[in-house]
Parts: sequence; C-alpha cells; structure tokens
Amino acid sequence: MDIETATRWLDDHFTDWVRALDIRVDDVACTGAVLSMPVTNAIKRSGGIAAGPALTALTDTAMVVACAGHNRGFRPVATVTLDTQFLRPASGERISCTATILRAGRSLIFLRAALTEEPSGKDVAHATATFAVQ
Repeated sequence: MDIETATRWLDDHFTDWVRALDIRVDDVACTGAVLSMPVTNAIKRSGGIAAGPALTALTDTAMVVACAGHNRGFRPVATVTLDTQFLRPASGERISCTATILRAGRSLIFLRAALTEEPSGKDVAHATATFAVQ
C-alpha cells in the first residue's frame, strides 16, 4: 500500500469530523504507519495545547492505517481497546503519530503508538490498542 492509496481511503471512509482534523499520511508499510495533523485553533483547548480527544482520534486513525498496511489493503477493523498515556502538553506546529504493529493474528491485531510534537520532536503521548479484524 502506498501513501496516495491510504490518503484516498481516509477521504472515502472516515467520518467528516475525523477528516476535519486534516490528518496526513506520511508513511505506510507492512509494519506500521506514520500520520500527522496540524495543531490548529480548532483542536486547541485552554492554554493553547492540543486537546486529548483530537490526539486520541489521530492515534486511532494511525492504527487503522497501520492495520491496512499490514494487510496490504484495507479490511474493516474495530477498536477493541485503546489506552493512551498523555506525557506532556502537546503544542507545536504538527503532531505526528507513529503506529507500529506488535502482533497480528487472524482475528486480533495489537499495536503501539508514539505521538510527538513537531518541530521539537518531544514525545507527548504513548498508546497501545487492540483491533478486531472484521
């Protein structure tokens, strides 16, 4: 799967509010994916930091794309668990999420993700998740 295909799939299959985050596919491979989004006024909460729900949406989206990269094509998956640890306030120009496949079976895929703010490269959150292959 390539970046252009993954981007088209995001546009075609994700909800309007996720697409409104202006998420960009930066890389996709059989081992994971890297997606990012700009830190805009629309996702900032008080204090000028990116809101947790926006970061969580980016994480979930990156993990779905990582599953597609692993499957070498898009298959429906459903989030079973998503555990996010926020490490520090997220600001900067963009937030990047690197989602990595830890283990993939026939019915479940286990992943982890790291979120960093750009351009500083500082970690802002880590997450783990389990997805059911439908």
